[in-house]
Amino acid sequence: MTAPAGSPTPAAPGGALDAVSFARMLGDSTRLRALSLMLAEGELCVCELVWAMRLVQPKISRHLALLREAGIVDDRRDGTWVHYRVAANLPGWARRALESLQDGVQGRAPYADDHARLLRMPDRPGSRCG
Repeated sequence: MTAPAGSPTPAAPGGALDAVSFARMLGDSTRLRALSLMLAEGELCVCELVWAMRLVQPKISRHLALLREAGIVDDRRDGTWVHYRVAANLPGWARRALESLQDGVQGRAPYADDHARLLRMPDRPGSRCG
């Protein structure tokens, strides 16, 4: 069964990330903004992404789930909180592509605005959100 046109597809059979699926995942601004923040800051709680991106939690969580299913991000649960980071086992070519994209968006809106808001977030969580 194929996904409807324009919808993201999961990783290839066997869990291997293919270039087409990877590019589709990066074709959405919400996902690209979240990845940019994770590349800049490392592991982030969903609440930090909500604060920085000024989007509602369900929308961000839906996009993070797609990135997780594609093998682009890893998640870690801490009670009711979920933290995300760029996948440790991301293929080198994909990591290099993300780093190049990060270089390209650095200092540009909305990516720089998201990062600035995150850095100004009061009571930013350490090991847990509150």
